[in-house]
Amino acid sequence: MNIIKGLIGLSALLLMGGCVSGQMMPSEPAGFVQETKTSSLLEQLPAAARPIDIAVYEFSDLTGQYKPNDNFAEYSRAVTQGADAIMVDVLEKAGKGQWFNVMERRGLPNLLRERQVIQSTRQQFNGASATPLPPLTFAGVIVEGGIIAYETNLTTGGVGARYLGIGANTEYRSDLVTVNMRLVSVKTGRVLNSVTTTKKIYSFLVQGSIFRYVAVDELFELEAGFTRNDPPQLAVREAIELAVYTTIIEGAEKDTWSFADAEKGRQAIKTYYDRVQTLEDDLDAVNANKAVAASL
Repeated sequence: MNIIKGLIGLSALLLMGGCVSGQMMPSEPAGFVQETKTSSLLEQLPAAARPIDIAVYEFSDLTGQYKPNDNFAEYSRAVTQGADAIMVDVLEKAGKGQWFNVMERRGLPNLLRERQVIQSTRQQFNGASATPLPPLTFAGVIVEGGIIAYETNLTTGGVGARYLGIGANTEYRSDLVTVNMRLVSVKTGRVLNSVTTTKKIYSFLVQGSIFRYVAVDELFELEAGFTRNDPPQLAVREAIELAVYTTIIEGAEKDTWSFADAEKGRQAIKTYYDRVQTLEDDLDAVNANKAVAASL
């Protein structure tokens, strides 16, 4: 009895302390975007023999999916609407900036408007002798594609146990986002390369509870838990990084472009296929485990 009452008092103190510390806790400082497992592979690629002038007009969410919600209609999109900005950032970082010269096209109206302001101001002060602005650099390749699928509740599950009013349970869920990236030649309209990648998004829930009668008319109940959700935008970013990484390697194999250092290029291609083989081995192991579990 004394132990139970002590637990009640301790729980109350912890809850009160949590409320106070939550109010006094300083806000976290701003940080940079978290690196994914593919970020280092992409950034460490050897330099291109000649950087590619490339443009991204849009890289849209083509899924039409809204955030899943079992309680009410949700009007927030399930995936980021800024995938084009992520694509530009990833292209800029490929090979430490030595693979692509990215031309601004998403904000092209703003760019053209500012150029008009500059040209009008020059003509106002210098008249007909005003020096025109240099022409914009055109891109030889355009990025097409987008986020083409978002599957929710691809796998769900959980486990729990309760004994004498004390219990715990855990639940998990996985979603899947799919990205397609195509590089199109501006000169010919030919699709130079097309890559489709996927990335799973995991969500976990862990809960614990105590439900005990400490006396005839006294009930002690305590619940605690936490959830962890993978950020969908990071999943989209990793899928885009893998698409860009694969596009560079496949293009080098087809002689669409080349590495500045041929030997380093061959090593980069070998690293890529070693990674692919590792992924295939992991997938075979997962499928084998599923087959064994299904046979039991």
